[in-house]
Amino acid sequence: MNLSSLTALSPLDGRYAGRVAPLRSLLSEFGLMHRRVQVEVEWFIALSDAGFAEFKPLSEASRGLLRGLVVRFSEADAQAIKEIEKTTNHDVKAVEYWLKSRFENSAELKAAGEFVHFACTSEDINNTSHALMLQAARQDVLLPALDGLIDTLTALAHAQAAQPMLARTHGQTASPTTVGKEVANVAARLVRARERIAAVQPLAKMNGAVGNYNAHLAAWPDFDWEAFARRVVEQRLGLAFNPYTIQIEPHDWIAELFDAIARANTILIDWSRDAWGYISLGYFKQKTKEGEIGSSTMPHKVNPIDFENAEGNLGLANALLTHMAGKLPVSRWQRDLTDSTVLRNMGIAFGYTLLGCDGIAKGLGKLEVNAQALAADLDAAWEVMAEPIQTVMRRYGAANPYERLKELTRGRAITRDAMQAFIDTLTEVPLSERERLKAMTPASYTGNAVALARRFTPKA
Repeated sequence: MNLSSLTALSPLDGRYAGRVAPLRSLLSEFGLMHRRVQVEVEWFIALSDAGFAEFKPLSEASRGLLRGLVVRFSEADAQAIKEIEKTTNHDVKAVEYWLKSRFENSAELKAAGEFVHFACTSEDINNTSHALMLQAARQDVLLPALDGLIDTLTALAHAQAAQPMLARTHGQTASPTTVGKEVANVAARLVRARERIAAVQPLAKMNGAVGNYNAHLAAWPDFDWEAFARRVVEQRLGLAFNPYTIQIEPHDWIAELFDAIARANTILIDWSRDAWGYISLGYFKQKTKEGEIGSSTMPHKVNPIDFENAEGNLGLANALLTHMAGKLPVSRWQRDLTDSTVLRNMGIAFGYTLLGCDGIAKGLGKLEVNAQALAADLDAAWEVMAEPIQTVMRRYGAANPYERLKELTRGRAITRDAMQAFIDTLTEVPLSERERLKAMTPASYTGNAVALARRFTPKA
């Protein structure tokens, strides 16, 4: 069978290919090759500027040619590297050979060809490439997706700040809140999670086969290779330098990043389930779309499929993210290859995360608050007024307030009339307070939920 969206093993490259397209150039095999070329080029140019008599500074024309290979790196270039790899059976060496092959029309570059990949181990190129890939995917795709959700949730929180809603703790009726306040809770959690993702600092190393600059110092023993490597990593590649490594950069920062993303995904799973439940209760209605079918046999159904798909995809993402976070920092002695094959799945973890975010965004776009259902639910739950009544009774020293309300309400359906009749018996409570309690309803007993929802704003 030919590879197509229909025959792809992964739905990320099949059914959902269009929805994860922004990640394709960043976290694919093409993306890895692209970054490897970038790192090799910057190391090569930096060596020419290091002051070695054997490698003079490159001309502007040569620098332009080299950096042009990065800027204009194409699928055809990536395929050419793959063809070389068929012979080398080594992916990084194939990049080195491809880069040298581009020097044929430049005497200056051809003469300096052996300084490509000079003193490097493959992991000097790979760890920096992975860092650049993750940095770009985070900045260009993941954070904007989270920001979009935060903005949508914030707008919903403000719009529904004053819409009362019966809360449910342990699945049972509880003190009322507002729709906006509950949405603001989610947005606030997501803001904190987003900050943790953005704060993780990508680390990288360029220190040779076991982290000690062995080959570098064999060639130029009096040169400060650590300072040079730091400049390449920080100034040319825009990453943070890690001076203490084995052959691989230990991947602790990647684990930290993946853990942070998994925490954000868990918050979104929690919201997906709550939104699903609110739809089931009738608190939210879903906008219908002409031609859509909710069930093959039950034509009335409008299923909350966007939140269901989001939950499933975010769960898959977290399975990968948590595995990688636990596995990647573990390496036998100075290096084993298990990290290499695992890191090739970064795009899958990001892909399912992006699918989850996209599903929630679509689901939020379909939601309409059902004020009538919310009001009916509140009006059928007068038992929740036991809390404010017994609290006021405590204030004024009434005997056994909790126990008296428990006797009245526990396991019973309570009406407005029954609750107001009980309030009339509270002679220990001043008349003005009794009147205030009688004026309260489940819909008005929302504390400061309205103010909390309205004041919430994501910090810049």
